[in-house]
Amino acid sequence: MNELVKERLNEYVASQGLRQTNQRNEIVSVIYSETEHFTVEDLFDRLRGQGIKASRATVYRTLKLLVEAEMLVEIDLGDDLTTYDPNFMENPVHNHLVCIDCGKVTEFEDSHLETLNDCLTRRLGFRAVKKSLRIEACCEKLRASGSCPNLIAARLNKKRLPNRKK
Repeated sequence: MNELVKERLNEYVASQGLRQTNQRNEIVSVIYSETEHFTVEDLFDRLRGQGIKASRATVYRTLKLLVEAEMLVEIDLGDDLTTYDPNFMENPVHNHLVCIDCGKVTEFEDSHLETLNDCLTRRLGFRAVKKSLRIEACCEKLRASGSCPNLIAARLNKKRLPNRKK
């Protein structure tokens, strides 16, 4: 587990009067071993793949704790599943582009969007507290060549694919 994650987790757990557990540390270590967005089912698959046994209750409590500690963010990628993004600790301001063909999620930042968001909220009489932008788009590779390596990899790895609305 990366030192920043470990430090933030220890501080938050102590501030809440909780005790640190090996099982929670194992779950957190698996979460932050990758930068991929994930669902609870994805996390269970990763835990099982590493031989870590954890009950659903423990996993859900750990996820809730990480969200409360602002170490993990729940995001909506438009597929009616709660998705977790572990990348907000190091990069708190970013947005998501979701391919509606293959499900690939690309994170992006743009200072012009930040300026536009600030101008819009102020003009409408608000102060932004939290911002999130999700763009759903079609895969150019699939459209141009009829094949997309991301789609093939998603199917081979049994990753969830987007629910296309026609």
